[in-house]
Amino acid sequence: MTFVLATANQGKIREMRDILNGSGIEIATREELGIDIEVEETGATFLENALLKARAICEASGLPAIADDSGLVVDALNGEPGVYSSTYGGDGLDAGKRFEYLLHKMRGIERRSAKFVCTIVCAFPDGSIIKAEGVCRGTITSSPRGSGGFGYDPVFLVHGTDKTMAELTSAEKNRLSHRGQALRRFLASLHERGIA
Repeated sequence: MTFVLATANQGKIREMRDILNGSGIEIATREELGIDIEVEETGATFLENALLKARAICEASGLPAIADDSGLVVDALNGEPGVYSSTYGGDGLDAGKRFEYLLHKMRGIERRSAKFVCTIVCAFPDGSIIKAEGVCRGTITSSPRGSGGFGYDPVFLVHGTDKTMAELTSAEKNRLSHRGQALRRFLASLHERGIA
């Protein structure tokens, strides 16, 4: 069975393919299938946004669609940036400017606990869904470290390690990350249903 990844984010596609590789399911991207639609993320939660994306891409492709909605949740900022992680600080900012904006907002704040959250939803053409969530806890650093990963990875120190997400190898990140956890739970649900 072929599943289509609902995201157009190249970093997410790379990670999802790495994690799902060898799982027994075939993966295609929207680009490979010629699906060029933008899904407006109007949900108030990661789950709501993942559902919107999965259902829209499933309908457009006729295939089961795996959507990821994820973001950074900072305790001292009342959960910001949360579902707005990809637009935090305003339109037109690249990832570096977004985490610089975050570090600016965190200046002088001692409580730096945070977590990355990932919600995976797979929508099937028969209307059924599978959902899974992963959480990776950590703290916000005072300055960026590392050159790997994407998004807020350089300013997120992973709990239980002395490395930011951007300093981890791909294998380490896939093992520890919110996305890795969520995708492994999703695969377990697929296996339970006898799909993969």
